[in-house]
Amino acid sequence: MSLGQYPFLDAVTDFAGAVRAEDGSGSEQAHRRMLAAFPDAAPDELAAAAPELAALLSALPPGPRANIAVVVGACVERGADPLPCAGPVFETFATALDDALDFVDQWTEAAGEEDLPDNETQPDPALLARFGHRTTLAWFTLSDWERAALALLQHPDVRANFDGRERLRELHEELIETADWWSKGLEYALLVLDDEPLIALHRESGTGYRFRMSGLADNFQLHTLLADALIGGGHLPGEPPSAEAAAVCRDAPGQVSTRGSFNLVAPSGEWIWNEGTPSDIPVLDGTRLLVLDPEPYQRSWRGGRYFPEMVGELTLEGVLPAEESARWFAHVAPAKGPTEQ
Repeated sequence: MSLGQYPFLDAVTDFAGAVRAEDGSGSEQAHRRMLAAFPDAAPDELAAAAPELAALLSALPPGPRANIAVVVGACVERGADPLPCAGPVFETFATALDDALDFVDQWTEAAGEEDLPDNETQPDPALLARFGHRTTLAWFTLSDWERAALALLQHPDVRANFDGRERLRELHEELIETADWWSKGLEYALLVLDDEPLIALHRESGTGYRFRMSGLADNFQLHTLLADALIGGGHLPGEPPSAEAAAVCRDAPGQVSTRGSFNLVAPSGEWIWNEGTPSDIPVLDGTRLLVLDPEPYQRSWRGGRYFPEMVGELTLEGVLPAEESARWFAHVAPAKGPTEQ
C-alpha cells in the first residue's frame, strides 16, 4: 500500500509508531486522524489495521486501550479477520475486568453502601485522583470492552479457538455479585455452544431425535428451529413456524413474529425457559438431553437471532430407533406443573 492512498491505515501506522516511541502528542494526533478516516476505510485497510491495533493494546493506557479495542471490534464487524485480534482483546479485557473489580472493592471500602458511580458517564476527575486511573477507568470503560468482545465472539472460529472463556465468565460473575453489573450480551455470548450434540425426546409420542447445534444464543432461537425441524419436517404433528421465522433464526436478517410449539423440559421435569440459553439443558453421558412437552399455555415472541452476526445452526442428524429412545426416556422424570418449578 502506498502512503497517502490509505488515510486510515496511514493513521494507524503513525499511531502505532507514536505509541511505541511513547510520543503522547503524536499518538493523540494520529488517533484523531484514525477515527476521522475510519468511516471511509477500504476493506484491505481494515484487514491490515485490526491485528496491528490489537497487538498494541497491552502497551496502551487504560482509557485509550478500551477505545482501541472498540476500533478493533469495528474493523472485525466490517470484515477484518477476528482470529489474530482475539487473543490480545480478550487478554486485555480480562485485565480490565480484574481492575474494575479492584475499583469496586476500593469503592466499597471507602463509601460503604453508597451506590457505585454510573459507569455509563464520564468519570469525575475527583474519582481518578482518589482511586487511581487504572482501576477507575476500568470501571468506566466496561461497556466499551463489552462491545469489542461481542464483535469477536459472534464468529465461530474465535469461539472454537478461545481458551479464556471460563476466566471471562468468572470475572463477569464476580462483577454481578459485587457490583450488580450484568451484561446479558456478554453472558449469552460466553455461553454459546458450538458443534454440540443434543437429544430431544418428544414425551407424547415417545420418539427421540438426535441433533447438533451451533451458534444458538437463546432458547427462543432453539425452540423455533426445533419446531421447524420436527413439525416442519413432518416428524411431529402441529403447526410449524413459518419459513421466514426459521430463516431469521439461522442467518437471515431481521425478526419475525412466531409462536411456541413445545414446553422445553429438563429430564428432571423442571422447565427450561425460552429466556435462557441452550447451556441450561443438562448433560447426560456427554450429550444434552431435552424433553419436549405440550405447551401449558400459548407463547409468542419476535423470532430471530440475539446476535445478528452469529449464524445459528440446528441440524437433525437422525430419528432414534425405538430402543434407543426408550433408553433415554429411562432417565426422564414426570413433567412438573407451573407451581412445582
